[in-house]
Amino acid sequence: MPMHLHLSACGRITALGPTLAKIAAQAKIGAGGALTGQDFFQLFDVRRPAGVTAMADLSARQGERLHLGLRGGDVAFRGLAMADVSGGIVLNLSFGIGVAEAVRAHALTNADFAATDLTVELLYLAEVKRTVLGELQRLNQRLQGAKIQAEEQALTDTLTGLRNRRALDLRLAQAVAGAAPFALLRLDLDRFKAVNDTLGHAAGDHILRMVAQILLAETRSGDLVARVGGDEFVILLPDLIRMPRLIAVANRIVAAIARPVEFEGHICQIGASVGLTVSTLYAPLTGDAMLQDADTALYAAKRDGRGRVMAFPDLVQER
Repeated sequence: MPMHLHLSACGRITALGPTLAKIAAQAKIGAGGALTGQDFFQLFDVRRPAGVTAMADLSARQGERLHLGLRGGDVAFRGLAMADVSGGIVLNLSFGIGVAEAVRAHALTNADFAATDLTVELLYLAEVKRTVLGELQRLNQRLQGAKIQAEEQALTDTLTGLRNRRALDLRLAQAVAGAAPFALLRLDLDRFKAVNDTLGHAAGDHILRMVAQILLAETRSGDLVARVGGDEFVILLPDLIRMPRLIAVANRIVAAIARPVEFEGHICQIGASVGLTVSTLYAPLTGDAMLQDADTALYAAKRDGRGRVMAFPDLVQER
């Protein structure tokens, strides 16, 4: 019993187990941590049952569960008392439900418990369970991260990093179902095929990435910019339906794309045409109708000479 106490008939500690001596030394209880020869009731406080303050009280409580602790320390014990033939008492102590905390606090090992005590095995199982649960939690976090990454990749155009057509369809459906007005811009590059045909697809890819950077720079963080085809782009702008401002944004984009781009010593000159419409024109509102009308305005801009912006309301008025 590595956590036993032997008390003389007058209540003096005559012997104790090594684990209890180790704990007392760490807590500096008694004379420099030594309990032998000390009065039990001056060092220990029997908290339950109440009224145990003398050897006679301990003798009367033989076989009952005792709750006690070291005075001046925060170590709590459970114990059983049994009288010996000389009038003394043997107390066998344990940590009870606080064993895990006690093991950590006092750096206890398997050697600090009785060979028949299953405490260490139980603590090992508890530690294994904690480790497994922690690993499962980390695995779940990794799986969640992989899921988010896969969903992000499924909505992203791999060449430009913009949103793709699937992302546009999802966002457009949300915008149509919501109450906030919005605008749609359809943009198509002019003379892009000539760059691909003369300088190759590497030059075309370079142009598309440059255009993507321009579109992101000229739009807000809450806007959606999607590449929906080879050189076709769609921009969804929430809460922006004032036509003068929309046309100003589109004109800035057209002007920026029209600037010459260098690729491997060659100057690439392209342009862009834009068609736009706003959600407040439609009753009932549908995403397909807006896309079709923006597309109609886009090709009207191309017919009028390219490198320009056409708003669908203006196109209808002209007709």
